[in-house]
Amino acid sequence: MKNSRRSAVDPFIVMDVMEAARREEARGRHIIHMEVGQPSTPAPAKAREAVARALRDDAMGYTVALGLPALREGIASLYNDWYNLEIDPGRIIVTAGSSGAFLLAFTALFDTGARVGLGAPGYPSYRHILSALGLRPVSIETRTENRLQPVPGDLPDALDGLIVASPANPSGTMLNAPALEGLIDAAHARDAAFISDEIYHGLHYEDRAVSALEISDDVYVINSFSKYFSMTGWRVGWMVVPPDHVRVVERLAQNMFICAPHVAQIAAIGALSARDECEAMRATYVENRRLMLDGLPRAGFRNFAPPDGAFYVYADVSDLTDDSRAFA
Repeated sequence: MKNSRRSAVDPFIVMDVMEAARREEARGRHIIHMEVGQPSTPAPAKAREAVARALRDDAMGYTVALGLPALREGIASLYNDWYNLEIDPGRIIVTAGSSGAFLLAFTALFDTGARVGLGAPGYPSYRHILSALGLRPVSIETRTENRLQPVPGDLPDALDGLIVASPANPSGTMLNAPALEGLIDAAHARDAAFISDEIYHGLHYEDRAVSALEISDDVYVINSFSKYFSMTGWRVGWMVVPPDHVRVVERLAQNMFICAPHVAQIAAIGALSARDECEAMRATYVENRRLMLDGLPRAGFRNFAPPDGAFYVYADVSDLTDDSRAFA
């Protein structure tokens, strides 16, 4: 049986390394996992307690495609707490992780052959999902002087969309409000859709992250319970879209996923009331960041932009090797 041409995407190397580590662990080796971007802590206690109660009392059938109303309302309250924004819960769509949200966003916004810009270095799966959908990822090389974030002058004229992450993966750098506004304006001037990946919001170290929704409602914002709420394996995220896009995304979600996992949505409702526990976890990341910023230069890694958020440090090793994978 033949495979499609669109299936010939590169693997997500992180997951290949994770599988290789699993095989070694099965042979009895002790492995320290540095390959995958996830907290080392479990889901918040309130999330796990909510699931335990629901498993006793609820059939856990399908939810509506947009997600449990109580969860959408809770996410809307989060925007009020974090950004002082009044977001209509009707604009919020609960998804099977942020990966499910990207699939929905790309399908809702772009036709075959559309050119979608993304900063490099960046999250590899953007490129892979775009390619699998018959879209054309356009790499925008970033520079250290811009803290590894794209700037309006870097954008090509012919774009149908732009994806920006702040805090970014793998650099951890953030865009302040004027920088983010400049990119949104540059995208809109090209009649390009703007997608803001905000899955590391909440994990900041000095200034808080700015949401694209503080600047414009004519954007797609994608977030997740994976990082700040320490729920990577639960696979529950969300997206906020313009009001006239809700039904478009809902139709796609109904057919692609039916709904995000009910049990994960219950856990997410519990997690939203566990902010104190999540803030305690963030304090651990603050200390980890300090150790890395102190220790990396002593170990010979001197060329990097200190991260503003997330839990990565992206170092330039070109003075040490011309093959980063072999070096690792």
